[in-house]
Amino acid sequence: MEIRRPDTMERITTKELADRFIAEQIELLKKQIGNGKVLLALSGGVDSSVTAALLIKAVGSQLVCVHVNHGLLRKGEPEQVIDVFRRQMNANLIYVDATDRFLDKLAGVTDPETKRKIIGSEFIDVFAEEARKLDGIHFLAQGTIWPDILESEHGIKAHHNAGGLPADLQFELVEPVRILFKDEVRVVGKALGLPASMVDRQPFPGPGLGVRCPGAITRDRLNAVREADAILREEFANYGLEGKVWQYFTVVPDFKSTGIREGKRTFEWPCIIRAVNTRDAMSATVEHLPAELMDLLVKRITSEVPGINRVLYDYTPKPSATIEWE
Repeated sequence: MEIRRPDTMERITTKELADRFIAEQIELLKKQIGNGKVLLALSGGVDSSVTAALLIKAVGSQLVCVHVNHGLLRKGEPEQVIDVFRRQMNANLIYVDATDRFLDKLAGVTDPETKRKIIGSEFIDVFAEEARKLDGIHFLAQGTIWPDILESEHGIKAHHNAGGLPADLQFELVEPVRILFKDEVRVVGKALGLPASMVDRQPFPGPGLGVRCPGAITRDRLNAVREADAILREEFANYGLEGKVWQYFTVVPDFKSTGIREGKRTFEWPCIIRAVNTRDAMSATVEHLPAELMDLLVKRITSEVPGINRVLYDYTPKPSATIEWE
């Protein structure tokens, strides 16, 4: 059955509206789940974290969180997820390092939609395997939000968390933030008492760095994306832009250009920086970075990240571009 955002639903902009939504969802979740157990794909991003908090309020220890390291996460992210959720929030968290498994499946794959489908399918397989190790898992929770649904329905791009499970998997989907826009998810997260570092963090796509490594993913180019992204996030924080720009990241495409390093010719990748602002992810404007910050980013990325000899900036808004490159 197709799910529509109610025409009468008021945009969630205040704590009072968020509290009302939370109360409604808790009742719906209790009714749907009953005494069953729920398996949640917990990436540590805004959507999955808010989904986890809602489920914890609704069903408590019936929730089992699974954090899958598919090798496409940002630098330090798996460690951060374990620290925040297992040590600070005392969540029932299972950590799965499936890096080799995912990267082997993605080897040689260039089409972006095929990559997304492989990643989504592999996620489902990992969850199914973890569920078989547990007793009484009947539900699979996902942090699907409204832009995911719209972009999938309109054929813009596939989302690993916007489709049904394969017929042979006996899981029922639980998607409590499915009808919310990203800004609404943040308001709900704050009302739930989640820390600002979690609620206000920039969004990160389900396929991770896989969609920021256009073309066939290789470990060396994936590492270049990860290291460049870490530098970008560090310097944005140093410059006071953390939390003020909606999303910023690096892309390393699968082509090379001639450059010079230490007086010798190089033939290496470019690094593309993208920074955008938006309210609901349906459209986006480009953040115009200060020249001195760009100069610093160019210097650090080209000197510290192996394999990169150029830094470019993407000035294209959404539309005509999407926020991510794939």
